[in-house]
Amino acid sequence: MSKIVLFMSVSLDGYFEGPDRDISWHRVDDEVHRYLNGELGRMGGFVSGRVTHELMADFWPTAADDPDAPATIVEFARIWRETPKTVFSRTLRRAGWNTTVLPEATPEAVAALKAATPGDLALGGAGLAASLRAHGLVDEYHLLVNPVLLGRGRPLFTDGLPEDLELLTTRAFGNGVVLLRYARTATRGANS
Repeated sequence: MSKIVLFMSVSLDGYFEGPDRDISWHRVDDEVHRYLNGELGRMGGFVSGRVTHELMADFWPTAADDPDAPATIVEFARIWRETPKTVFSRTLRRAGWNTTVLPEATPEAVAALKAATPGDLALGGAGLAASLRAHGLVDEYHLLVNPVLLGRGRPLFTDGLPEDLELLTTRAFGNGVVLLRYARTATRGANS
């Protein structure tokens, strides 16, 4: 069965967004982008909430049209357009670009999606990640820790749910970003 794999950039102090939803501090250079293209290009599908999907849909369908676009951008634009996407949203009714809209990320809906998908599912978006974490549905975490301290913004983990994780691998990129890959190892305790 497919795994749900959260991909997220975070600051050293745990924020995925700065004030006013600022992500300009994310250090996605060519080396990091090549890594992400390799990982995301192997996924069986992308899973997100409405906000993340709309941000992606506003840029990636036409990103390759820019004649000055770097090869990594052109490659990911193709990956994004061609990979099946599932958006969990109570307000979005339909979406283009190979996208299915489902009304709610229930454990049953996620289990059906995992069973029907050949390959793992890349999870994007902190809100949906929190919803899935509440049900123990995130199987792996691929965190790109950026060498910045924001001091404020939106922290990635705010739910207070403890989770035992096993370190799978680390990788340091030339720009100071460090990948931390973890897998869930145990079911949460009775108090969670």
